[in-house]
Amino acid sequence: MSTAELNHAGTPVRQPVHFIGIGGVGMSAVARIMVARDVAVSGSDAKDLPVMHDLEAQGARIAVGYDAANVGPAGTVVAGSAIRADNPELLAARDAGIPVLHRSEALAALMGEDRVVTVAGTHGKTTTTSMITVLLKGIGLDPSYAIGAAVPALGVNAASGADDVFVAEADESDGSFLNYSPRIAVVTNVEADHLDHYGTADAVYRAFDDFAALLPADGLLVICADDDGAAALADRVAAAGHTRVLRYGASEAADLRLLGTASDPSVLIGEQEHPLRLTVPGRHNQLNALAALGVALELGVNADDALAALEDFRGAARRFEFKGEVGGIRVYDDYAHHPTEVRAALNAARTVAGEHRLHVLFQPHLFSRTREFAQEFAESLRLADTAVVLDIYPAREDPIPGVSSELITAYLGTKPSEPGERAVEAVLRGAGEGDVVLTVGAGDVTAYGALILDALEDAVAHG
Repeated sequence: MSTAELNHAGTPVRQPVHFIGIGGVGMSAVARIMVARDVAVSGSDAKDLPVMHDLEAQGARIAVGYDAANVGPAGTVVAGSAIRADNPELLAARDAGIPVLHRSEALAALMGEDRVVTVAGTHGKTTTTSMITVLLKGIGLDPSYAIGAAVPALGVNAASGADDVFVAEADESDGSFLNYSPRIAVVTNVEADHLDHYGTADAVYRAFDDFAALLPADGLLVICADDDGAAALADRVAAAGHTRVLRYGASEAADLRLLGTASDPSVLIGEQEHPLRLTVPGRHNQLNALAALGVALELGVNADDALAALEDFRGAARRFEFKGEVGGIRVYDDYAHHPTEVRAALNAARTVAGEHRLHVLFQPHLFSRTREFAQEFAESLRLADTAVVLDIYPAREDPIPGVSSELITAYLGTKPSEPGERAVEAVLRGAGEGDVVLTVGAGDVTAYGALILDALEDAVAHG
């Protein structure tokens, strides 16, 4: 499949495209853009997910369950890293000689000749990509975009826009962020993670070097000066001199410098100080906003207009997302699944809780990550007044002998909680009016928000 075949609406596409795992947030984003550009799209997934009904209503052919027949007349098949090698549709495509693209390759083809903005980093990718998109739409541009979560201010996580700007979250977890050709690249931070793929921390750092090297000579690397890994990357790129570097953060080395307090921040642009007004809490979100500002300035947006547009950002799904309040107890949900992310989410929750207590229900994600960072997870969870830990959500991994949530709870002096009602009871034990309850993790812990609110409703109803 050529880039031209997947270009902007109006360009003819000769063959249908089939997505294996179309219900995934990344896969559905690419499919949504293709449908909007009049590509004949089909797709399947193991589960019947709401996004699949949305795509079907827009004209995609959707199947629940994997079957070789689902591939149909497809001329290209798109699959993500989570699809197993023995998937019957993947096998059928290979047997038939149908080209198989990784999701990132299909997304890269859609970018065509647009001015591409890619956002990478161990943490903060989704929020920063969302901020950039909301900002650009707020000042009147109509970019194409693909984001790793639904964004309330946008209504969806992906769209085909009329302007020649394409904003995309670039996932480093499987190395696929190297498949893009950005003009502007954002790096929020660089830490060791996804060692199941990379093997070593050094391999992670080298991958980010390769990501920065994708930029052309007249491109721009927008990078956080406050993160040690990102700052070191910035120094290497600046020393090589192959592209421009714009640093942001509270560091004196920052070109866009964060000033003021956590509750009253501002940003120094050149010699002029501007107030930074956000509705999302946390110092990490202030840094994410500076990254978005850096992108906007590079695209020619006026600083005051950009900062005003950022005020409209209300967050992304599962990024410190407010789920509801019952009896004065506020319930939030966050996707954090690395110790640094957990620490940032809990610090933001502390800001919201104020003088009240913070109660956390945490679900570790991946056996390999739990093995590598058990102690760090425990240290992050100590920021809460109470922390309840569920069993590990395996995602794409098979169990690793000797690896369980007990590696974390041993440092906390507790035991993992049983799932379901026991976990709800445990996290609500001792919660009172004014407190904050936060569910944390990249797995199905997100479903506990509704269960917690139901339990609170029941408690209020029965006095």
